[in-house]
Amino acid sequence: MKKVFLKLKQWADHLTSDFIGGPKPWKLAWVINFQKAGTFVFIGLLMWLYQNNSMAAWVYLALHGGYGLVWLIKDVNFPDASWQRKVTIPAGLVAFFGVLFWYWVMAWLLISTSESPVYPLPEVQWYALCITLCLLGCVIMIAADAQKHYTLRHQKGLITTGIHRRIRHPNYLGEIMIYGAFGLLVWHPLAAVILIAIWLGVFVPNMVAKEHSLSRYPEWSEYKKNSGWLLPFM
Repeated sequence: MKKVFLKLKQWADHLTSDFIGGPKPWKLAWVINFQKAGTFVFIGLLMWLYQNNSMAAWVYLALHGGYGLVWLIKDVNFPDASWQRKVTIPAGLVAFFGVLFWYWVMAWLLISTSESPVYPLPEVQWYALCITLCLLGCVIMIAADAQKHYTLRHQKGLITTGIHRRIRHPNYLGEIMIYGAFGLLVWHPLAAVILIAIWLGVFVPNMVAKEHSLSRYPEWSEYKKNSGWLLPFM
């Protein structure tokens, strides 16, 4: 299974870096930031187009649109080095339409219908659950990326302290919580399919590849034994 995910990682890197070939005029970060910055506007336009002023739509705008703005602040202050690579134009389009665009489809699923989703709990309780999950996810993701950025500036190697002490992939845990909150708010089968496909096709291969790379450090075995993949001791 590990070899399968590593191969998926190789394919994904090729498709989002060198696909078809040619000049590499833009960074992958620019493609990602375009989607993040445009999310608030895109959701607002959907609400205007479908005349949807429901509470669910406004909460979704605040959470998903607001998260896009949070991401931009993070990228300005401590950008992820892995997104700074230059990519071909076709590769940038693959990254956008193959992954990022589908997050906008989730917004469309919610806002394009005049009927509010039928949640398992009363609406106010469900909104509270989604907001709490999104907020916690943002804190975990920001803390993980900030610690990694500033630690590696001064000391290369395996990070085994702070939020990484008990969780090996806290940034992905945060992302899963954030987008999980969006999926719960949309409450549509296709939203679940989109999230699971991205998590299995992008997140898991990245995590497997990261662990494969980090295993070269002598302290890796001890760190792996005392930490969990996404949750402590998982």
